[in-house]
Amino acid sequence: MRTPFLAGNWKMHKTIPEALELVNALKGPLGEIKGVKKAVCPSFVALAPVAEALKGSDILLGAQNMYWEEEGAYTGEVSPLMLKGLCDLVIIGHSERRQYFGETDETVNKKIKAALAHGLDPIVCVGESLEQNRAGETESFVGSQVRAAFEGITAEQAKGIVVAYEPIWAIGTGIAATPEEANRIIGEVVRGTLAELYGDEIAQQMIIQYGGSIKPANVEALMSQPEIDGGLVGGASLKAGDFITLVEVTARVKGLA
Repeated sequence: MRTPFLAGNWKMHKTIPEALELVNALKGPLGEIKGVKKAVCPSFVALAPVAEALKGSDILLGAQNMYWEEEGAYTGEVSPLMLKGLCDLVIIGHSERRQYFGETDETVNKKIKAALAHGLDPIVCVGESLEQNRAGETESFVGSQVRAAFEGITAEQAKGIVVAYEPIWAIGTGIAATPEEANRIIGEVVRGTLAELYGDEIAQQMIIQYGGSIKPANVEALMSQPEIDGGLVGGASLKAGDFITLVEVTARVKGLA
């Protein structure tokens, strides 16, 4: 059975004091929930203090992005060397990075390889726009994103990569994909493409999250779907009570509580 995994992407929220307040509110309750992987992904400036606050807990720490070079004249960027030993994982290719900051399939692939080379576990994001969804292009577009992201990645490396399917039209809008449709895309398209690349046995081992307006009101319906292995959570991860609820419900629905 795949281990459910919920990661909170805090995006550009929380000052350092606010980040510490949130993580301190999460540690105790989340520590009591077994069988579910949990992670928080604060802003770069909060990573070090949050890492210190997380010591002794089972909550993983992730960065929201990184550059693929180890060092150099890249003003404003953060390298894998800077994250190595500080973070457990890194989000790569989030739709907001693609939409606002010029992230491409090529740069996503470079970042995945750099993360793996430095012991950081990638959460790789894929997902279609509303226009692509309405035009019936979801399957072809998402499949092509998966293939491009995993170009040159070995089967052994692929096992340690988490994929997050996040329909762009559902991010920050409060509108989630129906559980059945999210399950279908994750199973048939994302996992199906991974099976084409690496074989069904490896594809069945890989964790695929859903991202896009997961909240307490819909988490049970989403996590009841067999292909959805957790979530990359945005807004609901900014409130301790909401994120704890998501993890609690996931553990129960997946038969771990």
